[in-house]
Amino acid sequence: MKIFITGLPGVGKTTLALKVTEELKTYNLKIGGFITQEVREKGRRVGFKIKALDTGEEGILAWVGEGYPRVGKYVVNLEDLNRIGVLAIIRALEDADLIIIDEIGAMEYKSREFAEAVEKAVKSEKPLLATVHRNYAKRFKDYGKLYVLTPENREYIRQEIIHNLKAILKP
Repeated sequence: MKIFITGLPGVGKTTLALKVTEELKTYNLKIGGFITQEVREKGRRVGFKIKALDTGEEGILAWVGEGYPRVGKYVVNLEDLNRIGVLAIIRALEDADLIIIDEIGAMEYKSREFAEAVEKAVKSEKPLLATVHRNYAKRFKDYGKLYVLTPENREYIRQEIIHNLKAILKP
C-alpha cells in the first residue's frame, strides 16, 4: 500500500505523518524513513531540518542564505539530505514495517540519490506513507492513494490512513 499526502503549505502534512508514526509505534511496528520540520527564528521560517525516524539523527535540509543548489530563497544541504534522509529510506527498505518520507519536493529532488531511493521505495513491496509537495503530487497518483489534505478533512484522513495501515500491517 502506497499512500501519498499533498496539500497547501501549513495544512498539516508533516503533523499527520508524525501522528500516524506515533500511533503505529504503539503496536511495536518498526517505522523508518524521515520527517522534515520548519526551523523558525523570531517567528520567521529560516529553514528546514531533517530527522531520521529510526535513529533520531538530525540535520539541516535547507536554510535561507547564499549557496547552491537553491530552491527559492533556500540553499539545499545535499550532504545532510543524503546522509540522513537517503540512508533512512535505505534502512527502512531493509528492515522497517512502514516507510515514511516527508517530503518529496523540489528541495529533495536536488539529490539524485534521493530520487533513486524514492523510486525504490515506491516500487517496493513495503507500505509507504509519503508527503508530496503539491507540484509533484500528480507524479504519484498512479502508484497508490493520493489524499489532498485540508483543515476540514485532515482528522478524517488521519483516521482512514491509520485504519488502512493497521489492516495491512496487522499489528
